[in-house]
Amino acid sequence: MANTFTQIYLHLVFAVQNRISLINPEWNAELYKYITGIVQNNGHKLITINGVSNHLHIAVGYKPHQLIPDLLQDIKGYSSKWVNEKTFVRGKFNWQEGYGAFSFSHSQIDRVVKYINNQEQHHKKQTFREEYIQLLKKYNIPFDEKYVLMDIT
Repeated sequence: MANTFTQIYLHLVFAVQNRISLINPEWNAELYKYITGIVQNNGHKLITINGVSNHLHIAVGYKPHQLIPDLLQDIKGYSSKWVNEKTFVRGKFNWQEGYGAFSFSHSQIDRVVKYINNQEQHHKKQTFREEYIQLLKKYNIPFDEKYVLMDIT
């Protein structure tokens, strides 16, 4: 649309179904490239992507021509289909229902990129559930503990 200008940045977080550690370092770079293509093909800019074996973080320069749930549906749907077609895991690979989408400002890009790129170190000290609750609190998002992802023990 002519004369429409936006600057929207999103930090997206989502997990493997049941937070099972299925994302393997042997193929995660391929997964990240595939997801980058999905994001770009939807007209958004992927700033960075990283995660650990049970969840991913993505920083996106978001264009409002697509609803956030539709973008996440595309990312999760196409990438899980791709993982299954590549037979990277035994059985069926799926992403957990739901996601976190947190906005951040242009001045925070470097901080968010550093946070996402440092996931391996970060999760030596904190579980995914602890991290997720911390993000919900940081962004003042009301939540009920019974609906927050429980860690698999």
